[in-house]
Amino acid sequence: MSGQQPYIVSARKYRPSTFKSVVGQKALAATLKNAIDSKRLAQAYLFCGPRGVGKTSCARIFAKTINCLSPTPDGEACGVCESCKAIDHGSSFNLVELDAASNNSVDDIRSITEQVNVPPQSGNYRVFIIDEVHMLSNAAFNAFLKTLEEPPKYVVFILATTEKHKVIPTILSRCQIYDFKRITVNDMVDHLEYVAREEGITADRDALGIIALKADGAMRDALSIFDQVSASSRGMVTYANTIENLNVLDYDYYFRLVDAFREGDVPTALLIYKEIRDKGFDSLFLVNGLAAHVRDLMVAADERTVQLLETSEQIAKRYVAQAKALPVQWYYAAMKLLSDCDFNYRTATSKRLLVELTLIRLCQLLKPVSPPFDRQDCPVPLGDPAATRAGVQDVRPQSVAPVPSSRSGSVQNVAPQAQPSPQAAAVAQPASPLRIPDVRQASPAVRQPSAPVKEAPRVLNRPTSFRLSEASSSAANKVDSSLEVRSVPFTHDKFMEGWGEFIARNPHLHILVNAMRASQPTPAGGNSYSIVVDHPAQQQAFELSMTKLIEFLRGYLSNDLLTLKVEISDDPTGVKQLPPREFLKQVVASNPAMARFLNELNAELV
Repeated sequence: MSGQQPYIVSARKYRPSTFKSVVGQKALAATLKNAIDSKRLAQAYLFCGPRGVGKTSCARIFAKTINCLSPTPDGEACGVCESCKAIDHGSSFNLVELDAASNNSVDDIRSITEQVNVPPQSGNYRVFIIDEVHMLSNAAFNAFLKTLEEPPKYVVFILATTEKHKVIPTILSRCQIYDFKRITVNDMVDHLEYVAREEGITADRDALGIIALKADGAMRDALSIFDQVSASSRGMVTYANTIENLNVLDYDYYFRLVDAFREGDVPTALLIYKEIRDKGFDSLFLVNGLAAHVRDLMVAADERTVQLLETSEQIAKRYVAQAKALPVQWYYAAMKLLSDCDFNYRTATSKRLLVELTLIRLCQLLKPVSPPFDRQDCPVPLGDPAATRAGVQDVRPQSVAPVPSSRSGSVQNVAPQAQPSPQAAAVAQPASPLRIPDVRQASPAVRQPSAPVKEAPRVLNRPTSFRLSEASSSAANKVDSSLEVRSVPFTHDKFMEGWGEFIARNPHLHILVNAMRASQPTPAGGNSYSIVVDHPAQQQAFELSMTKLIEFLRGYLSNDLLTLKVEISDDPTGVKQLPPREFLKQVVASNPAMARFLNELNAELV
């Protein structure tokens, strides 16, 4: 045992000793080598970049190379001469290192300036490396300025920092600045494979990819994590023991969740969420990880952006395969839901319920179930001026003061009418109307009726039945006679263009958008279109937002005569209309997973 070599951590044992062995900084290393070969050395350098990317290592390699007594033909230090060995062992008189994090006073800098005047005893240069230079005090910076600007010809200063913005401008102006970049996942995985071979450790590339992602661009961190995982796994670094050791959520959970979203399988999504919670992972960790997964799916959907995936080749193929089964619009809607969940998580009273509702909405993006009464699907927002044209019917006698036109600004006189039309009367009597205050005021200059007329309140008709009622259909399709009527002719292609534009602009109307994708509008003569759907749920989706849809299409086509009619297909093979309770019973009977889920919750249909 006395002859056994002491254990050295990988971060020290495999620290680069030549420019060639530096990982992930090829361009920067080549620049420094060229400067040495051409004898064009600056008096001061500033190496800046994230932690663990090789700043101090490159500084030591630079010092060793410029003092090497017999450099190699490719410009590298030989590593065997007296100067190289002294620097490797830390006993060289020509290399002075100062840690500014703990030696940041004026006295510490004064000791550096005193040593500057001593020429090298062997070699050509004396190199002073000041690590974490941004930690120097302002007084120390000022004491260092003159020496940094005009050092002796045999002195080279190399300053290293992770926070360049904290270095005063007068120091920056006296240095050549080199920015070190984060080391890519592939470069780290390749280097970890080399270290594993040298150490006789069997390691899966997927496991090394997890280590590289955990290191976040720092090679030193990756080597430290590798030592940790290899010690716990007894020389067999696998994907399973790596994610367990590092407490990382398995990729497979995210893939399974997205599969559940694609199939509209709410029970499976909720059970996966429960499984993740049982493993001890925080719900917010799941939300953020799922958002990152959806982002990776989005970049994997296009061949031009696949390279943005920072993962192993095998997992990248899974991303590409899953991305092909999802529409592009789904990514944006999913990330919006997850972003909202992340934003509301910290203030939510029931965080678990918030996450579960988000998962349910994600399941309903592609395959919605019987649609609930969703406030998002309100035909027009309360107080929207557009409601005065299509969604909201004014049931006052037409002799009341007319409305100024929103387009021309002129006042249109309307002939008096003793009684409102039957359609307006039907709109004025809904089961539970939402009352909207009258925002239109008569101008004093306009003729008023001789006898005061009591105005009936304007109401927003919100039908709740599966069938689109005649009253609500006519209310949505009716054109306000007090406004200038647009009647620009349009083609079917133009109509479908507006149809698709509405889908693109309203991804939050999940139920309606999915119903629009599942149906196909057909011309019904003149300016009318017929929309045939297969299920009452799809008809109700149109019913809830018909006003908003037709208002948009009329504006897009510049035609106020456009009307829409929604009908359920007469195909006998289609889905029969059933009461909601009977419909849900059929869903549960045909879906054993749903039945098991309801049984686990001890829930029953009401």
